[in-house]
Amino acid sequence: MFGLGLPEILIIVLAIGILFFGGKKITEFARSLGRFSGEFKKGKKEIETELADDKNSDTPSHQ
Repeated sequence: MFGLGLPEILIIVLAIGILFFGGKKITEFARSLGRFSGEFKKGKKEIETELADDKNSDTPSHQ
């Protein structure tokens, strides 16, 4: 797309976002996105731990 890579496209989108929404809204959105990402990773880790515990248990979980 016109020789633009991902970093250039992200900068353009960010600049347009700041023009439309203002800097404060962009930072609030980024903070919310960071929290969501952290919660997602935490949930993923919990599920992986449960699956590993079930796999490593001596007794079969389904009979």
